[in-house]
Amino acid sequence: MIDRVLLSEERIQTRLDEVAREIDALYAGREIHAVGILKGSVFFLTDVLKRLRSTVVVDFLQVRSYSGTSSSGNIQLIRDLSMDIQGKDVLLFEDVVDTGLTLRKILDLFESRKPRSVRIAALLKKDLPENRDIPVEFLGFTIGPEFVIGYGLDLDEKYRNLPYVAIWDPSR
Repeated sequence: MIDRVLLSEERIQTRLDEVAREIDALYAGREIHAVGILKGSVFFLTDVLKRLRSTVVVDFLQVRSYSGTSSSGNIQLIRDLSMDIQGKDVLLFEDVVDTGLTLRKILDLFESRKPRSVRIAALLKKDLPENRDIPVEFLGFTIGPEFVIGYGLDLDEKYRNLPYVAIWDPSR
């Protein structure tokens, strides 16, 4: 059911080197409160964090919005943060920015908790009109609207372990 590999393992790893340098440059001398959105961001988050020279604290948030290959439009908070983010420089890690609905909800939630700053790092951002207002300061790749799997991205919890990003084609 894989149509084609969109981003090879080598291309992803090369871009992550660049993203890590960008993050270090911005946060030089400051502690980063890295927040991964479970489960999809785990591969991206860990690979980037291993490359950073900055001091990092790690926490996770888990939400659910997908059913199969489409967003349900209903965002459920499954697991909240375990640490207070008030006054912290938060770097939110997301696997893919699709419609932006999930990120908007999380950003609203975080705003009420009064962090010093919140920035977004995303492996992928789909080129869609719905998400153009979502500021992704640290972006791996811009992609089209196709449904993708691999490198943390799943279809019903499967395929996260692929070392590359591939386009899913259910007609195959």
